[in-house]
Amino acid sequence: MRTWTRAVPAATGALALALAMTGCNDSGSGKSRSNSGSHSSDSGSGTSDGKKTFQLGEASPEQDSAKTASVGAKYTVTPTKVQAGTKADMDSSGLEKDEKNGPQIPVYVWSMLTHKSGKAMKVGDMDSNLVLRTAQGQRTRALIVWMGVAKWPNCPTPDTDKQLSAGQSEKICTAFLIPEGQKPAAVELTQGYYKKPLEWPVTDFVAVVS
Repeated sequence: MRTWTRAVPAATGALALALAMTGCNDSGSGKSRSNSGSHSSDSGSGTSDGKKTFQLGEASPEQDSAKTASVGAKYTVTPTKVQAGTKADMDSSGLEKDEKNGPQIPVYVWSMLTHKSGKAMKVGDMDSNLVLRTAQGQRTRALIVWMGVAKWPNCPTPDTDKQLSAGQSEKICTAFLIPEGQKPAAVELTQGYYKKPLEWPVTDFVAVVS
């Protein structure tokens, strides 16, 4: 299910359009903020012991890039912190309220992206499979804003076009929107259509309502 969220005109006069991908049974690939190339259905790799669940701060197994410009490159994703946003954050973000789907709040996920080997990769390609799953089973991909900017306190917009080479890392913050009153249960990293996603359970999340 696609949920389009309009934003109020930015200072430049541009109209932002935000896209949040949601679905109770959605276990497909995550957001794509870059249009170059595409992920194959078998992208990513698991650990030798089949481990699928990790603690926040624990790196994923090495993932394989399937992007045309960086095919064969390997990287890891390490979600480190999940932070509650507030209604005030939403009100001041520049996004209009979604009357169809009801009130939403932002959730900020901090991650460390580490390029391990191979060709250089864009930051926006290395976190493109992140998904936030709520306790109610809803899966939400990261917010995408077209033709404008949504602003969040203490969660700067990452430079998605920045190139990382082997040995380099980048700490980023990604904003997700979930229905007000719900809580995230886990950060997931999708593994294509034929593999279960990796997950980092969220155990100490405290929702803030003001």
